[in-house]
Amino acid sequence: MEHEARVLRLAGGFGRARCLLAAASWLPCVALGLALGSELLLTALPAHHCGSDPARAPSTCLPLSYPESVPRAGSDGARPCSRGWYYAQPAADLLRSPVTQRNLVCEDGWKVPLEQVDHLLGRLLGCALLGLGCDWFGRRAVFVGSLVLATGLGVGEALVASFPALLTLRLLRGGALAGASLALYVARLELCDPPNRLAFSMGAGLFSVVGTLLLPGLALLAQDWQLLQGLSALATGLLLLFWGAGCAVRRTPPAPAPLSPGAPAHTRHLEERTHPGLQLISGGIRASFLHSLVPSEPSFYWPYFLAAGLEAAATVFLLLTADLWGRRSVLLLSTLVLVLASQLLLAGAQYLPSWMVLFLSVLGLLASQTVSALSSLFSAEIFPTVIRGAGLGLVLGAGFLGQAAVPLTTMHGRHGFFLQHVLFASFALLALLCVLLLPESRGRTLPQSLQEADRLCRSPLLRGCPRQDLLPLLPASLPGAGTQLAQEG
Repeated sequence: MEHEARVLRLAGGFGRARCLLAAASWLPCVALGLALGSELLLTALPAHHCGSDPARAPSTCLPLSYPESVPRAGSDGARPCSRGWYYAQPAADLLRSPVTQRNLVCEDGWKVPLEQVDHLLGRLLGCALLGLGCDWFGRRAVFVGSLVLATGLGVGEALVASFPALLTLRLLRGGALAGASLALYVARLELCDPPNRLAFSMGAGLFSVVGTLLLPGLALLAQDWQLLQGLSALATGLLLLFWGAGCAVRRTPPAPAPLSPGAPAHTRHLEERTHPGLQLISGGIRASFLHSLVPSEPSFYWPYFLAAGLEAAATVFLLLTADLWGRRSVLLLSTLVLVLASQLLLAGAQYLPSWMVLFLSVLGLLASQTVSALSSLFSAEIFPTVIRGAGLGLVLGAGFLGQAAVPLTTMHGRHGFFLQHVLFASFALLALLCVLLLPESRGRTLPQSLQEADRLCRSPLLRGCPRQDLLPLLPASLPGAGTQLAQEG
């Protein structure tokens, strides 16, 4: 495979023009990172109390009720706060957010996790449906169409007047942004030859982190969430100027021939289950590590910049190791670290010193970011071209499903949070065993058809072993096997 890639590069397959085009595809990741990261800013909860008397507020929700002058019979003499909510300081540098504009606190606080689940559901549906559209209509068509939708819906969010309308627009815009990111990711991957796939994919991840880091500064300048959404819509609208060079047209693969009865389809079925499972686990368990890191109500900036910094660190780690050690080895190592960190925190968080809890939480967050990024690249390299968009869409959608478990728990007063951690930690242990059975995609050309994907055989983890297995892991039963054994007996 390395020889084929070298010949392709010498023949102009990945020359200077394609290299510049792949590098230019990093720029839209900044705008997409800005748009996708705004959810945390819009739902940040500032310090608040009722009316203009903070002395009545020993906690945030106690001033929700004031004693009546004449108590009613059979009542505790409390009535709802009618003096309006006072917010002591802006959260995430926004003087005006959906939370402060509509007073989504205390008795209406359940609407905040509802909006978070709504946005994650939109991203899940966008990955699943628009990923399928990438295979049917091409990467460029989905990329441009998603940007048009995201721009129009972003303008609608900036002008929205009711909470139900905001939920609808957040759902649709989340799907459009997820579809644009997915189409760009797949197009960039198919544009690169095997030796350069990792570098350009991880470079795009770093540019996305840059957009995430720039978002609080943009919020500080805007001060208003509707203006911030308008600027985000403007950024995605400017990406439409990039459509001619930002996305390559989908390559036309050979028509998939019917599989033979003995074709080893076990590899493709295994990866269809393993990679979505890894994304589900890494997305869901991330909040458990953050909760162990900051058990009390944290400020906005500490977890925000910590998550962005660890995402950049995970990207750099993959850039240095995934080509050197192989995709499967690094994924196995990251999953093992994730399992160990989660199990140690579950078993002895109350007995461990604070510095050990801090270390395990940061290590678990780093491992979850690594598993998420590498699983996306790994699955995209293994899925054949005819189903790459749909397959990668399901993998990324599973990650958003795992992230949705956190606001769902918050809606129920965080009851069952420990059980959620136990569940994801157990799934991570099972996923560790499945990673051992995955094929290695380092240095291999992208499969075009289902048959090419089924021919991927598991390569051994240890050096000194044969380059590829002589037999599949789960060989299909042969029709004459039973007869031959009977004759020999």
